[in-house]
Amino acid sequence: MRPQCPECGLVTEREAGYEVGSYMFNIVGSEMIFAAIFIGVLWYTWPDPPWQILQIGGVIMTVLAPFLFFPFSKTLFLAFDLAFRPAKDDEPD
Repeated sequence: MRPQCPECGLVTEREAGYEVGSYMFNIVGSEMIFAAIFIGVLWYTWPDPPWQILQIGGVIMTVLAPFLFFPFSKTLFLAFDLAFRPAKDDEPD
């Protein structure tokens, strides 16, 4: 991600350790997506769910989802942070 927005100049890392919040959004979002797909497949195929496919697919998805979701989680955390701590006048917008 760029260190600041080329349009408005908003700094994307607002303080030291800022990436920890985006990591949290990343892990929570990835696990929620995994849980939704797992429960959906389980519900759709009940009473004979494909357990081996669910196990293998779950491991693959749990490993890949955080990498695929990271750019979105960083942007989502920035939006969440700006909603609660708006940019000050002395900060770049």
